[in-house]
Amino acid sequence: MKDYLTDQESFWAGNFGDEYIKRNIGLELMASNLNFFSRIFNKESRIESVIELGANVGMNLKAINLLYPKINLQGVEINKKACDELSKLIGEQNAHHKSIFNFQSDMTFDLAFTKGVLIHINPEKLNDVYQKLYDLSRKYILIAEYYNPTPIKIKYRGHSDKLFKRDFAGDILDKFSDLKLLNYGFIYHRDNSFPQDDISWFLIEKK
Repeated sequence: MKDYLTDQESFWAGNFGDEYIKRNIGLELMASNLNFFSRIFNKESRIESVIELGANVGMNLKAINLLYPKINLQGVEINKKACDELSKLIGEQNAHHKSIFNFQSDMTFDLAFTKGVLIHINPEKLNDVYQKLYDLSRKYILIAEYYNPTPIKIKYRGHSDKLFKRDFAGDILDKFSDLKLLNYGFIYHRDNSFPQDDISWFLIEKK
């Protein structure tokens, strides 16, 4: 077992993360993801390169690739089994089996994003992830997470200290003065056609 900075990293790198893979695949999720990203991006926000922090097996990146077939995709994933699957999708050189905190890159991307990942980060380490998103982005940052106006934590599938909700977008906008909110929205888990897991999304631009 590797030494991680937080309990949350060990949690996702281990058996729970292995089991999560089974819940993060399927044609219905693919269709929902395609609808999700097509809502966010338009001709004004065309992208040619993307990095996802916490990419799992690559369902989000696969949907983006369908929208932009020639796009350069990279992903960072802490769980070995998930990263092995991710590498089959985007190539071993583009799939980085690392904790977000340990990942380093000199490259920048049109878009850096998380989707359902910041909610599982130890709150004391969030600023490190905000900084990484900022440094990796040359144009856009997308934050797609559970939202709450004030920080709270709730049990996650029977586990304590594994899910945290707050205004992640507000945090990063306050932290960096050259960021501007472009658009935002919400996808409901009872959507009749393309449900998501009650995700609030925020598309942010570097000025």
